[in-house]
Amino acid sequence: MRLLTACLVLGFTALSVRAGDRVTGRAFATRSEVAAQHGMACTSQALVTQIALDVLKQGGSAVDAAIAADAALGLMEPTGSGMGGDLYAIVWDAKTKKLHGLNASGRSPKSLTLDHFKKLGLKHIPPHGPLPVSVPGCVDGWFELHRKFGKLPMAQVLAPAIRYAKEGFPVSELIAYYWDRSVPVLGKFPGFLETYTVDGKRGPKSGEVFRNPRLAKTLETVAKEGRDAFYKGDIARKIDAYMKTQGGFLSYEDLAAHHSDWVEPVSVNYRGYDVWELPPNGQGIAALQMLNILEGYDFSKIPFGSPQHVHLFTEAKKLTFEDRAKFYADAPFMKVPLSWLLSKDYATQRRALIDENRAARRLEAGHPPLKEGDTIYLTTADGEGNMVSLIQSNYRGMGSGMTPGDLGFCLQDRGELFNLEEGNANTYAPGKRPFHTIIPGFITKDGQPFLSYGVMGGEFQPIGHAQIVMNMIDFGMNAQEAGDAPRMSHDGSPEPTGEKGKLPGTIQLESGFPYETVRELMNRGHGVGWLFGGYGGYQAIRWDPKQKVYFGASESRKDGQAAGF
Repeated sequence: MRLLTACLVLGFTALSVRAGDRVTGRAFATRSEVAAQHGMACTSQALVTQIALDVLKQGGSAVDAAIAADAALGLMEPTGSGMGGDLYAIVWDAKTKKLHGLNASGRSPKSLTLDHFKKLGLKHIPPHGPLPVSVPGCVDGWFELHRKFGKLPMAQVLAPAIRYAKEGFPVSELIAYYWDRSVPVLGKFPGFLETYTVDGKRGPKSGEVFRNPRLAKTLETVAKEGRDAFYKGDIARKIDAYMKTQGGFLSYEDLAAHHSDWVEPVSVNYRGYDVWELPPNGQGIAALQMLNILEGYDFSKIPFGSPQHVHLFTEAKKLTFEDRAKFYADAPFMKVPLSWLLSKDYATQRRALIDENRAARRLEAGHPPLKEGDTIYLTTADGEGNMVSLIQSNYRGMGSGMTPGDLGFCLQDRGELFNLEEGNANTYAPGKRPFHTIIPGFITKDGQPFLSYGVMGGEFQPIGHAQIVMNMIDFGMNAQEAGDAPRMSHDGSPEPTGEKGKLPGTIQLESGFPYETVRELMNRGHGVGWLFGGYGGYQAIRWDPKQKVYFGASESRKDGQAAGF
């Protein structure tokens, strides 16, 4: 018995031992920041990072590199992205020294009504099949970005993805893992197995070469004929025909009417740094609301990973997510009270509800003065100082399972994020954008870019954004350390889709937080648990205006790479 106990102790100890010791930086850092002067790309797949760098070396802009990378990720990481999904981006234009925001998310089918869901007796929109499919905005997003900031011809920008789709690429480890999990779930839908398996039965294994000639043909058509080939040409007709055979509602008319919107990014100032997000229908402002609340505490006296750090962060998240569930929606359908939600006065009111020694068990959204009513992230930078923060997703990994004809991609299931209860900000309506989880982030200081960053991962994203900001500004980490630091999450808040939540919920902590922190959090009334693979995926580029050097960082939990030249 003593020997068994000793073996178990040694086993658990071994699990906590790090693979190696670094002589510089934080103990938890996996590598140094990557420094370069002329260009930088950080993506979740190493081959894609090289594609982006090649485009930059060919004279392409940061936007050209971002489009090339996103197109390639739709091929190489279909578990989180693709032409059938949506896209958001924040672009720093070095000439005008201005940030531009693009909302390239699609809307719900105009022929699908709330009454149809009621007749089916549904309380929530299902995650797969034809019902959650909304218009894919990704391709229009590419062309909007290219029209405004592109330098190379679109055919040249898409050429690497087309070549890899034809010739094949070795699938990386983590992507192979998620791919394998998707096949049994989505393989029942026509077109999926033919597109995404190597033998009609399974997904590719780690290191196995995969080809998608169907996607190559679709990309070639878009490269040659432009965005209208996707929204008004044969591609749109094939999508329309496929959806009709599946009893779906997405139509040619929905695709033809689609357009992206250039929007003004919104910001709050956090200890001298301006943190930028895009306005709803996304959830980016949740990160800003959390930071506003947390700014009221002096984290120079609160160590990273301490019980007080985790407690205050969680309580700020809980307060913010009450507002997220009530107010965040497609702006034309609900007047989102942005200025109030992001005001310091409102943050002060919300902060007053936090008990510094006890977990809150009952909260509700604030009462602003209303006058009217799994994902990929990448970032690129070029030699002229332009930077792109871009995020793109099908939602729920590979999407709805709807894989039209011979087009080589799966349509998103983003419509699942509507609420089917009447009278809510995010209630389903025809031609409406659903609440969105994907958010690009950006930080400026004194009118100069500081950090282009994002943390993919469903509702975790604003939680991850806020942690990155705090890690760098409050705890003095560099861009790579900020991403490598152990992360926390929280489950139990209400959702924009109608789930009521149950507080105090559960704090999920990555390995790396000390047991003393776990014990004290439990003493304060928190539930504490583990979360398997739910802490997102981070990429970032930091700009040093004095040295005029980019510093890249890539997520150690995924298959990516930060590289520059």
